Amino acid sequence: MTAGTELSAPAIGGQLATFWLDGDLYGVEVAHVQEVLKSQGLTRVPLAPTAVAGLINLRGQVVTAIELRERLGRPPRPEGTDAVVIVVRLHGEAVSLLVDAIADVVDVDPTDFEAPPDTLDGSARELIRGAFKLQGQLLLALDVQKAVSA
Repeated sequence: MTAGTELSAPAIGGQLATFWLDGDLYGVEVAHVQEVLKSQGLTRVPLAPTAVAGLINLRGQVVTAIELRERLGRPPRPEGTDAVVIVVRLHGEAVSLLVDAIADVVDVDPTDFEAPPDTLDGSARELIRGAFKLQGQLLLALDVQKAVSA
């Protein structure tokens, strides 16, 4: 297939690291995940896009922290609740995603991959590659590359 002829994101399968955000279950490919950390101190960045929560010092490496609630058009995290940090690595660079809670690593079958639900709109729709129906729960597959491109 040549560039530009692809109509939708290719199906994904294998293992997804899952997490909760505003009551919904999301997943990213385990291959992208470097580590998961409890809440970290953030240094705010003046004039940064609103989705950039700040910078985290990760053992001497400065890592940008992306607030996924902001990127997905969700309400702010309730006051007094700390974010969990998922550090992902793309093209050799580490970026952290701020989420509500970490869940499990799940195995997904590419044949169960579906288009994003019609209920998603706006920025959220652009950042979701598709969905998997799990037992009583919809797992939304996050496009990590788009999510970190603030």
